[in-house]
Amino acid sequence: MRIVSGTHKGRVIHAPNNLPVRPTTDFAKESLFNILNNHFEFDGLRILDLFCGTGNMSYEFASRGCGSITCVDSHFHCCDFVKKTSAAFKMDQIKVIKSDVFSFLKNGGNPYHIIFADPPYELENFKSIPELIFEKKLLKPDGWLIVEHGPNTDLSSLGHFSEHRKYGNVNFSIFVNT
Repeated sequence: MRIVSGTHKGRVIHAPNNLPVRPTTDFAKESLFNILNNHFEFDGLRILDLFCGTGNMSYEFASRGCGSITCVDSHFHCCDFVKKTSAAFKMDQIKVIKSDVFSFLKNGGNPYHIIFADPPYELENFKSIPELIFEKKLLKPDGWLIVEHGPNTDLSSLGHFSEHRKYGNVNFSIFVNT
């Protein structure tokens, strides 16, 4: 894994082998950020990274100047890795929360400009993620929810669905708070 753009462009992230993760490929990540570049000025944005794993996406947002990035994962070692890596990269805007994502979402809170969710592909209640985010009003007006999923998941029937993008084996469903 590497950071593909911004102030930390080219930095390599070496995640330990014992983390239960499937990091977003550099190709898919770069393609997604090309789309985001056309819709957002990153300076000062509030970001939520759900099922953050290695923190791969959070480092990319931080490298591009986002103001506040909240990472949520239930796995202790993932949270510990993100804390250590963000400290080593001096990415002070990254805050890590060890929590079940659904519990975190149910508590609500201040809305975000972009929410990125990369749940395990086999997660049973996958479709409840977008529903819960919109129910709890966790996106700012014109904010985006991006859900990474496998090829057998179709989220296009859910409310606020905007588009689907496929990059190799990585799929993104994008929801917009209009």
